[in-house]
Amino acid sequence: MTTANGFRAQRDEAEIREQIGKVAEALRAKDIEALRHLYTEDVVSFDIEPPLQHIGIAAKLENWARVFRFFETLTYEIRDLTFTVGAEVAYGYAFARLHGTLPSGVTANGMWVRVTYGMRKVDGAWLIAHDQVSVPLEISSGKGVVDLEP
Repeated sequence: MTTANGFRAQRDEAEIREQIGKVAEALRAKDIEALRHLYTEDVVSFDIEPPLQHIGIAAKLENWARVFRFFETLTYEIRDLTFTVGAEVAYGYAFARLHGTLPSGVTANGMWVRVTYGMRKVDGAWLIAHDQVSVPLEISSGKGVVDLEP
């Protein structure tokens, strides 16, 4: 028998997955304003680009704006998205790949990265309060390994 809390958790997870889907849609559309509504104002992002952390919605959106300038067209692919959901917070992880066409017309296949999401329920909506993107590191060389696939 599923309890009322079980139904709520299922509904919340579906809403969170929809929000992550909206991230992918906004990236394909290169829609900064749509992205703005998917993050908390105080989001902390440990993105793949320096510095070590980007704090606040303006910093996060500037990261995405740089991506939009780099790509003419782009796609954000997500695999193996998994979430654990509480009443007001949730965390999840997945593999993701940003790829597309450069302004020169060259296709950039991108690389698979690991992404972790920290979600917070704000005024009834699940928003990204934290994200972290990383690549595996080859310890002996100190270089990121960017040719792995899930």
